[in-house]
Amino acid sequence: MTVPSPPWRREPPRRAAKPVLSQDLIVKTALEIVIAEGVDAVSMRRVAQALDTGPASLYAHVANKDELQELMVDRALNLGELPEPDPARWLEQVKQLLRQQVQALMTYPGIAKIAWNVVVPVGENALHQGEAMLKLLRAGGLDLRQAAFAGDALWLYTKAYAYEASGWASGEFDEAEVAERGRQMTEYMRSLPPTVFPNMLQIGELFNAETARERFEFALDMFLGGLKTLADS
Repeated sequence: MTVPSPPWRREPPRRAAKPVLSQDLIVKTALEIVIAEGVDAVSMRRVAQALDTGPASLYAHVANKDELQELMVDRALNLGELPEPDPARWLEQVKQLLRQQVQALMTYPGIAKIAWNVVVPVGENALHQGEAMLKLLRAGGLDLRQAAFAGDALWLYTKAYAYEASGWASGEFDEAEVAERGRQMTEYMRSLPPTVFPNMLQIGELFNAETARERFEFALDMFLGGLKTLADS
């Protein structure tokens, strides 16, 4: 029989059981830190601290910070259900997939910067998206070699766009510094002879945050228009 404690005696507080450590939990925690503190705050030590454990315990599930970052990028790229190729709509399907990738990379501030440094993404989500892209491009009439080169170029452009856009959105770029450089650039451009640079002196207003999406869509239309011509030839 267990004897109850006297009413005047305080029971020691019970600590909540720690969640079972796993690769999935480590990656999830790392992305939560990204949202709360930014991508530069993520380290094996910081993730371990958030999980109330020591850094050494993480290495049983993640080899090092580089692997953690690759896993973070792949988790961010979880887009859910991917499109089944429709030869009549393949161009729009490709554009929609790329738009989703941009949105996914911008959800976590700084992840696009990490994605840029991942040379060959081989996570589950990245592999499925790579296969989906190849299927869409081949449904449009490209052969495997053409589809592979096109998919690579589109992914590179998408990462670059997401990197720039997320940098502005997350405050990674120092606005005061950028504004000062912009002022200097404007003054410099105005000092150039208009008869020599008539076009360059007029395009400055076309490059700003307001035109970012338009520029992205223009690049996709231009690139995919070329692919369609290639496929139809």
